[in-house]
Amino acid sequence: MTARSEAGGGSSGRERAADGVILRRLSRWQAEELREDLADLHVESWETAAGGEYSGRQEFLTRLAAAVRQPGFVMVVAESNTLVGCAFGFPVGRDGVWWRGFDGGLPRTVEQLTASGHVFAITEVTVHPYARDQGLFQRLQAELLAGQEASFAATLVDEADRTSYSAFRSTGWQEIGEAHWPSGAPARRALLLPLGNRAAGSPGGLAHNARTQRPEGSADSPSMPRAVPPESP
Repeated sequence: MTARSEAGGGSSGRERAADGVILRRLSRWQAEELREDLADLHVESWETAAGGEYSGRQEFLTRLAAAVRQPGFVMVVAESNTLVGCAFGFPVGRDGVWWRGFDGGLPRTVEQLTASGHVFAITEVTVHPYARDQGLFQRLQAELLAGQEASFAATLVDEADRTSYSAFRSTGWQEIGEAHWPSGAPARRALLLPLGNRAAGSPGGLAHNARTQRPEGSADSPSMPRAVPPESP
């Protein structure tokens, strides 16, 4: 998972903000056609050790190629005079494979909503350094999630990536545990964001999405996962 800068709200379609940045959605074919430019953006947006640019670029292209093949794939890009940001993701498969390597058992709520197709995974948010003070992380995330009929968004953040972790936590994402996969890879923190209306009084601010969940008080209504307190950067 990659993220850079701030985080959170929502727009739609092709809209130019006061800063001159346009957000637009791409089809999977458009995303594939733009893959080299997206990889350039990724390399320019990350600080890597000398010689790490090539491997980082290849890892991004591999991740993008896998995401594009997923049913329901969505990509949003941000453009001014050039490409300055991107975000993409897809609905988590009902088979739960996306959660492989999760330490311990998944919270019951997450397991149930995954099995019913109500979790959307954000697998990439990248913002160019020069645009990081313009709220672009927040706008990309909001546009990516706009219209998703899911109860939760989910993401996995590398344990060492404190910048991304802080960006997500600053807008209400809650940590539910860690995932270790593939074998030998760094641990990744599993984060969730409730979608739909937030109900005052819901544990951790997590509310039911009326379109996708049973009403509060139903005999089968699952308990919500407990939020982990934010860590200091």
